[in-house]
Amino acid sequence: MRGSGATLVLAGHSERRHVIGEDDETVHRKVMAALKGGLEPCLCVGEKQEQREGGQTSDIVESQLKSGLKDVGPSDISRVTIAYEPVWAIGTGLTATPEQAQDVHLFIRKLLKELYGEKADEIRILYGGSAKPGNAAELLSMPDVDGLLVGGASLDAESFAGIIKCA
Repeated sequence: MRGSGATLVLAGHSERRHVIGEDDETVHRKVMAALKGGLEPCLCVGEKQEQREGGQTSDIVESQLKSGLKDVGPSDISRVTIAYEPVWAIGTGLTATPEQAQDVHLFIRKLLKELYGEKADEIRILYGGSAKPGNAAELLSMPDVDGLLVGGASLDAESFAGIIKCA
C-alpha cells in the first residue's frame, strides 16, 4: 500500500469486525504490520447496541484498545490514530449525542494516559458514528473529539463539504 501513495490504514473498522468477522488478534496484527510497513494505523473501536444497553461500552472499548495496541511502544504510539465507532450509530439513523461521544473519548484518553503517559496527548481520537453536516459542529466542539472519521456522508459531495465547513 505504501508504494501506491497510501499513508494511513484502518484497522478494526466495524464492518471488518462485525461483517467479515475479524477478531482482536487479527486487528492487532494489522496495526503492527502497518507500523512496520511505514503506514499510520487508525485503530477503530466501538460497541454494538446491545453492549451499550448492557452497560458494557467501557469494557468493550478497553478490550479492543488494549488488544489493538498490544506491543505498540511509546516511540510508535504517536503514529496511531484511534477512531471511536459506536456500531449502533452506523447506518442505523441513530447518532451518539456529543456528550455520549465525549464520555467515550474521555475514557479512551484516560486509558491511553495510563498506557502511554504524556504521549497520550499526541494521539488523535476521531469520532466515526454517522457524522453529518447537522451534527459535525457539535461533535467537534467536544474537548476530546479531535476529528471525524466520515463514512457515508463522504459519498455525497454536498454533505461532505458541509462537514468540512464545520471543521
